Amino acid sequence: MSDETNLGSPAKHLMPGSRPVWWRTRAGIAVIGFALIAAFYVLREHWGHAFGALPYLLLLACPLMHLFMHHGHGHGGAGQNAGSDRGTGAK
Repeated sequence: MSDETNLGSPAKHLMPGSRPVWWRTRAGIAVIGFALIAAFYVLREHWGHAFGALPYLLLLACPLMHLFMHHGHGHGGAGQNAGSDRGTGAK
């Protein structure tokens, strides 16, 4: 038998001596559950206000995605290999 029988255990993927992330603890799961329930009731009561803010949230998402999604592109090394991949496309 392999270790695949214990797939539901959150401690399986932890290194020895490390603590689980907060959302995998009992308190974290309870907090997430209460937050989801609260969000449901708030949106249910204030659907008109939430739906009215949707275009502004969409516009706010554009600069936030630009800010967070360019994190791993390696823009720190401007002097190293600058432009070396230009002009290598198929003709």
